Amino acid sequence: MNQSNAKSHSQPIIRGVAFDLDGLMFNTEDVFDMSGTELLRRRGKRMTHDIRVNMMGRRAPEAFDYLIRTLELSESMEELIAESEVIFYEYLDVHLAPMPGLFELFAHIELCQLPKGVASSSRRPYVENILGRYDLLPRLHYLLSGDDVKKGKPDPEIYVKAANTLKISPSEMIVFEDSEAGTKAAAAAGAYVVSIPHEHSRHHDFSTAHYVANSLNDPFVLSLLVPISL
Repeated sequence: MNQSNAKSHSQPIIRGVAFDLDGLMFNTEDVFDMSGTELLRRRGKRMTHDIRVNMMGRRAPEAFDYLIRTLELSESMEELIAESEVIFYEYLDVHLAPMPGLFELFAHIELCQLPKGVASSSRRPYVENILGRYDLLPRLHYLLSGDDVKKGKPDPEIYVKAANTLKISPSEMIVFEDSEAGTKAAAAAGAYVVSIPHEHSRHHDFSTAHYVANSLNDPFVLSLLVPISL
């Protein structure tokens, strides 16, 4: 996708950056899909497109509550989450990889001296585990997880909190998202939203995004990130 996808308005003044994690920074949505498929296979169930769409971008309790209700599963949420985590980490050690352009975008943001952080729906220990594998934690100015909010995406709480943490207006913050729920959360917070769909989210509704890109190092995206004028 190219610059023609950008909504027509003046170029925003960006003073801070927020990243989603799963499917945006790393290919963990691939791993979630593999582990979710295996979890359901063990119960004679099948992972469908609608299930993927409705679970993606949400906190685990909300995602698994949806799964239990939709498939009428007999196990408790705690049992399913625990089993899913075991399967997930077995796959993760083999398949985890950064999304295209991640390190180029990080380097560009750092060149511009813009503060950046992660605002993920996932639990903090998991987020720190993923980021720690690539030594990214020291490069962040803040880290927000699903543990830090009362309401998960698509509620805007986590992105409002990210802007407050950076002491900027949400309109001065660029948010990178890969899912419909996350995109809606960032847009509702008033941030400038760049959505980057992947195989599992390309059919999501990204109409609330300001720009839809093919990768994290999309030239138009890089052009939005410039040093802050003093």
